[in-house]
Amino acid sequence: MAVDGQGALRFTEIEHKYVLDATCDTEAFRRAVTALGPTRHSALRVRDRYFLTDAGMRLGFILRHRHDRELHELTLKTFGADAQVRGEINVALTPVDQDGIVDAFVDAQGVVWRGELWKVLDVWYFADCEVVYYVAEAEGRQVRCVEFEAVGAATVEDALQTMARYERATGFDGARRTPASLVELMWPGALAGRRLGA
Repeated sequence: MAVDGQGALRFTEIEHKYVLDATCDTEAFRRAVTALGPTRHSALRVRDRYFLTDAGMRLGFILRHRHDRELHELTLKTFGADAQVRGEINVALTPVDQDGIVDAFVDAQGVVWRGELWKVLDVWYFADCEVVYYVAEAEGRQVRCVEFEAVGAATVEDALQTMARYERATGFDGARRTPASLVELMWPGALAGRRLGA
């Protein structure tokens, strides 16, 4: 869901992620987002497979294979101390099962770690932002998150201002966002010591 225009942010994902606790009123959040008038809404069950390769371990990126009823893609995502702004390159795949092909492709690069998770999510699409609520599960671990991702912004500052508007409108302006990626939340320590320069 990264910016896919022709500007400087074409291969950049800018998002804020909030981990929810049991007290969060998700129905109130859904009503607040819907009241903002999204262009469309989708409810999906998504499988994400992650691969850390030899090169990814050295250079600080992970590969994600996503296949759901709307998307089938292979994505390169950089990782670092804060997932607020990171590189993201999406390669669209044909809408058929290609698990074996993807496995062969990444195995040829020397996979040092892999993980698979499932997400049940709702995504609300706006012209300048995508707002997502999801529950992710993997290996007996579960996390609930809300994400705000700016789309089409010309600068990082514009993206941050866009996300701030949606956060204010949905009650997240005073909340503490997490700097961790979903991989780090689901598999604590999986990327530890593997960041560029570490």
